[in-house]
Amino acid sequence: MTQRDVARRAGVSVRTVSNVVNNFAYVSEETRAQVQQALDELDYRPNLAARSLNRGRSNLLALVLPLDVPYFTELAAHVVDRAEERGYTVLIDRTEGVAERERQIVMRRDRSALFDGFIFSPLGLTKDELRDWAGKCPAVTLGEVSVEGVDHVAIDDTAAARAATAHLASLGRTRIAAIGVVEKPHGNTSAHRSAGYRQALEEAGLPLRPELAVPVRRYQRQDGRQAMDRLLDLAEPPDAVFCFNDLLALGAMRAVLARGLRVPEDVAVVGFDAIDEGRFATPPLTTVAPDKERIADLAVTRLLARIEGDKSPAVQLEAPWRLMVDQSTTGVAGAGG
Repeated sequence: MTQRDVARRAGVSVRTVSNVVNNFAYVSEETRAQVQQALDELDYRPNLAARSLNRGRSNLLALVLPLDVPYFTELAAHVVDRAEERGYTVLIDRTEGVAERERQIVMRRDRSALFDGFIFSPLGLTKDELRDWAGKCPAVTLGEVSVEGVDHVAIDDTAAARAATAHLASLGRTRIAAIGVVEKPHGNTSAHRSAGYRQALEEAGLPLRPELAVPVRRYQRQDGRQAMDRLLDLAEPPDAVFCFNDLLALGAMRAVLARGLRVPEDVAVVGFDAIDEGRFATPPLTTVAPDKERIADLAVTRLLARIEGDKSPAVQLEAPWRLMVDQSTTGVAGAGG
């Protein structure tokens, strides 16, 4: 079945059918409906490979993420949905934040040629490497690491961390710990969330106690549990803890419960990322919830604009977030606080 067959059925030119199939403007609604009816009646399926070849594109997008934490897995699903709605296929490459893996994926010319554009959350590459990569292909970066000349989508991590910590202080907690300081951070996530934590303590008139800011190697459950055990061994253990992601928070909750203590009555816990797993914790986890759907929509929309030839200056786009507080049956606000 060809577009010529559709044109004959609809009584229009082949060019008009092509305009409808490719969703071009300047086709009247009446003519568009007439062509669409013919498309449906003939069960026409466009030759996507031929269309891509004619346009000099593959209709493939690369999504490059550290998929070792559920936040990025959930975000990836939204990116795939948004791209498919616009006729693109997304291929996902996992990096786990390892510099060499990121380098192989985004900087090798033979790989880059496969894709129309990249959505990339860099953690391992240096600023110099990212600047060298920038501008070689349409791209959008995610997260805290931005590159001059490349569109960027993120949330305000510092403000979100400040709100999470301030929430704990508003409950009367005075020994508020932080789990997630990275001794040798790849990106700036730890720095931004640490800054928000410190700001909230200062605003609440609470002292910054270095022993309550615990470093971790990775943002995994076991790291959270080990860090919480270390805090509970202090002569003056914390009565609340802000964890820099939900996996750390779930590990911390496990450590508290294993000591025979209660969450949130003895130790309130707040996480970050709003992963699905946190809703099924006992009690449910209070957490910072980035709007993952909005992040995905902004990233895909911006990338496709670049692919279509948009040459405007690069933009820094900020997605919304909110603090999701679970209200427990005890009247104490949530697992977080």
